[in-house]
Amino acid sequence: MRLVICAKEVLDPDAVNNYALAGRLTIGDDGTITQSAIPRLMNAYDEQAIEAALRIRDAGVECTITVVSVAADPSAILKHAAALGADEIVHIKPGADGADCAGVASLLAAYAGGTGADLVLCGRQASDDDQGVVPALLGEALGAPIITIARDVSLSGRTVRVTRVTPDGDEVVEADLPAVVTISNELGAPRYPTAARSMQARRMAPTLLTPSDLGLAEGELAPRVVLERMFAPEVHGNCQFINGAGPAESARTLVALLREERLLV
Repeated sequence: MRLVICAKEVLDPDAVNNYALAGRLTIGDDGTITQSAIPRLMNAYDEQAIEAALRIRDAGVECTITVVSVAADPSAILKHAAALGADEIVHIKPGADGADCAGVASLLAAYAGGTGADLVLCGRQASDDDQGVVPALLGEALGAPIITIARDVSLSGRTVRVTRVTPDGDEVVEADLPAVVTISNELGAPRYPTAARSMQARRMAPTLLTPSDLGLAEGELAPRVVLERMFAPEVHGNCQFINGAGPAESARTLVALLREERLLV
């Protein structure tokens, strides 16, 4: 059984939010955030996708776990994936002009399809753009069923069983392999890498692939969506202090203000 997990490197969202709230987030003319002090790490949903694959292996399924990333240099997150327990790590270069969601999905589909992946696991979305488009495009390109927002994934023969998170409660679905499944944070916290795995990961080199290695021409990866502008909105904060002779009077004043704003009936 071959499990392929798609991982993306993103800026630490907590650090980005802190810069934005402080009004110190700066964005260059090319639409990229210029603060070099913000650390880069693996998208949290993708890390949980790796955890889902590791749990499948822990359940006794004989499988090879491969983590693949499309980026200029995702070496840090691929080393982290190896430390978590990935058997193989793969770096796909996006091409000279970069790649949008459709281009990334094409590259991932070419790799997954070419290597005979049985199950492709992705995070439900990336924390930098929050679009969640790549998994759907990937499933379409592979001609495979796609099951979204999973909190549990298990395999039985050539069938994947997924517990989905919905606003109305959990939903259990099954699909034949190959399939694409997106993992949500309800899966639970991923495990920490062990010291032994971390040492081994330092010596593991990723397999480097280019679009031509996957049978794709540069023209096929031309971005269909072009970023026109990205900016940090101004953050305005207001604070109103409520004074009263005691807690009871302050509470009455607060309730009256909330009713004036129609926040309470």
